[in-house]
Amino acid sequence: MNIFKRKPKKLDLTQLSDLELVDLCKTNQEAFGVLYERYVEKIYKYIYYRTGNSQDAEDLASAVFHRAMAHVGDYTDRGVPFQAWLYRIAHNLVANFHRDRGRRKIIPLEDFVSGGLDFDAPDAATEDEEERAQLMAAIGRLPEERQQLLYLKFVSNLSNAEVGAILDRTEGAIKSLYHRTLLALRDDIQMQQNRVGPPTRQEGKFRNGS
Repeated sequence: MNIFKRKPKKLDLTQLSDLELVDLCKTNQEAFGVLYERYVEKIYKYIYYRTGNSQDAEDLASAVFHRAMAHVGDYTDRGVPFQAWLYRIAHNLVANFHRDRGRRKIIPLEDFVSGGLDFDAPDAATEDEEERAQLMAAIGRLPEERQQLLYLKFVSNLSNAEVGAILDRTEGAIKSLYHRTLLALRDDIQMQQNRVGPPTRQEGKFRNGS
């Protein structure tokens, strides 16, 4: 066997970090394909949540990655992860979409959450379902930005810094908004409970994020 004729082992791009793939995109077309596969489902779900139409979500998701591919050479890591950069592009495209069409659609957060939003272990299934219904109804009454904040944190599992990069706010502002959102949910739920009198176990249902 001639060891000098061995072919070099092909690099497994799926094992590389986002930053390594971004750097490779300059010389390797397959690198962006890996980034696409890594995030296309998340970006699609986010856009569908904002538009409520699968065809619009597919078209906009495609536009996001076309734009990202065209400008990936301009991306630099300045405390904004590549994933958050993609969400930011999606956020802007969806905003333009709604501005052009003069309409806005928000899909209930519950549609994207399986098994609840970090609920404590329920004492009884019936009680848990009642509380879940109250929680989702309260979320539906929140302003759009606060619903979007909860989506990004609990469905996309982004940090405060990443959410801030998407919503064009500082990390501190997102942390404050998150805290106020939880207080608003608690107050809303307690107000509804005072009207109908079900058991109260809602505080602490959301885990703290950073």
